[in-house]
Parts: sequence; structure tokens; C-alpha cells
Amino acid sequence: MPQQKKYILGIESSCDDTAAAVLCNGKILSNIVASQEVHVKYGGVVPELASRAHQKNIVPVIDLALKEAGITKNDLDAVAFTRGPGLLGSLLVGTSFAKSLALGLGIPLIDVNHMQAHILAHFIEEEGYSKPSFPFLALTISGGHTQIVKVSNYFEMEVIGETLDDAVGEAFDKSAKILGLPYPGGPLIDKYAQLGNPEAFHFPKPKVGDLNFSFSGLKTSVLYFIQKKTKEDPAFIEQNLEDLCASIQYTIVNILMDKLKKAVKQTGIRQIAIAGGVSANSGIRSTLKAAEAKFGWKSYIPKFEYTTDNAAMIAIAGYYKFLEEDFADMSVAATARIQM
Repeated sequence: MPQQKKYILGIESSCDDTAAAVLCNGKILSNIVASQEVHVKYGGVVPELASRAHQKNIVPVIDLALKEAGITKNDLDAVAFTRGPGLLGSLLVGTSFAKSLALGLGIPLIDVNHMQAHILAHFIEEEGYSKPSFPFLALTISGGHTQIVKVSNYFEMEVIGETLDDAVGEAFDKSAKILGLPYPGGPLIDKYAQLGNPEAFHFPKPKVGDLNFSFSGLKTSVLYFIQKKTKEDPAFIEQNLEDLCASIQYTIVNILMDKLKKAVKQTGIRQIAIAGGVSANSGIRSTLKAAEAKFGWKSYIPKFEYTTDNAAMIAIAGYYKFLEEDFADMSVAATARIQM
């Protein structure tokens, strides 16, 4: 007997991307993202401007997602949305719309943890991509988070290591700012790093206990180094940009890999999945693939479109909650902070 089709609408509005996706039984039919260019001139996301842009974008984004999927709102079986963590004003837009739509259609409402969704993106049905089996370790790396998570089931996740200060995405962006690169600078560091010598300059790795991370010290050491060198030679950054980016990226990747190796040793789990916006970084991807042969790990690397904030990951998380009939009621509220 063929499986009955279940359509889930996913809505993501945790930061500065308004996104909607339609999923049918694990397969993504559409995945629409509207980015907000307004923040570029401020060098970072302005929360009030972000929430206003979400209000403008959410209806056309959802409308386009439904059209690309070839369905209407009346075909939907549930609405899943990001409850948190994120910027409260941005989350409120997605939460309010999802509640109104679910109520109007008389279908279940499903609240999703944004960080869990990043990990569950690995379970989207995609040709050529294998899914991790439980248990596995997830390295969630983004502009706001850096965590090592032990994943025992779809919704049984334990954070066993996390950053004590800056997230890894912040380390990339702040280092880029020091080098005079525009926001968002992380992808630019990656771009220039591929042309440079990763061992041209040496930056210290922080001494942090157990599986936790710290990146604020790295940012400070980059700042002091650049201040010293540009005082000696004003053209230092311009003449060494590629090597500087390569060296910064090499240091960050090594910090992440040192902790991953320690986590594998402590848990005995050799399946590693990466998730979050920084998992698009080429240095992290290539180093993790190399670790497969070197350490006997099995690594899982998501498609680029599922790394940054997107609604496909919200839809797949919603689908697994739908199967368990884990629904929210209309009293559910957005929250800026939420535990894994």
C-alpha cells in the first residue's frame, strides 16, 4: 500500500532570513529564502530592521514556496515554525504567522528548536547523500553557536561541549572586520584562504578545558598582530591578505578538530555530522573528509543550501514531530533562548 502523502510547511525567521519550505514525506518540494541586504551597511544584523523585513517578506515567501511545491495551503497537513533560539522580534513574526495559518486551516501547529533543526537537516531525503545512524556526534557551528552534540535519537540530543564566549562564526566575521573586509566576512576569509599559505602566520590556540571552546582570545591576538604589523607597514594587510585569511582559517579549523578528536575519544562515537552556517566553510569540509581516512571516522556534510538558516530543516524537524503527534497549542510563544 503506497504511503499517504503528508505535506509540512516549514517557516524560519530566527535572524535575518525569511524562509519557507514545503516537505512531502521527507522530500523537499520547495525551499525559498529571502535575505535582507539592509544589514550590510551596519556591519551586522540590526534586530528592529530584521523584524520589519520579516513582516514584509513572509507572505510572498510562503506564497512562492507553495507555488513551487505545486500545492495550495489547503493541501497542508501541518505548519512547523522556528520557536527559538534567535532574535525575539524576528521569531515573533514567524510564530504569529504560523499560529494564524494553522488555526485558519484547522491543522496541527509544530514548534521547532532551531539548533535541533540544523542537525536534523541531515535526514532530508536527498539523492547522493547518506543519513547518519544513531548515535552520532554533531558539530553545530554558526554565527551564534558552537556546540558538540551527542545525538541519540531525533529529539534526544545532549550538548557535551560549547563555546564559552564567541561563536565560531563570530570569530570569522570579527577577524574579517579587523582585516577591513565587508560584512559578512566569514565567506570572504574562506575565499581568500584557498589562495594563501595556512602556515604563513601563527596564532595561539586557547587552552580551554574538556570539550568547550573559546574564540575571543583568537580575535584579540589577530587584532594585536594586525595593529603591530600595520604600524610597521601600512600596506601589510593588502600585501598578505590571502596568507592572513588562510592562517586564521587554519587556526580555527584546528581548534574545532582538536575538540572533535577529544569528543570521539571520550564517547567512542566515530560518526561526525556538521551543521549550521559555518559548515559551508571549505576548510572545515576538506579537513573533516581527510579525517575519515586518517582516523577511520564517517563524516556527514550537508548540501550548501541546508547549512545557512533555511526552512527545509524546520520542515524535516516538523515532519518527525508530526509522526510522533508532538503538536503545540496556541499558547506556544517564541523564545530568544531555548535549550537543545
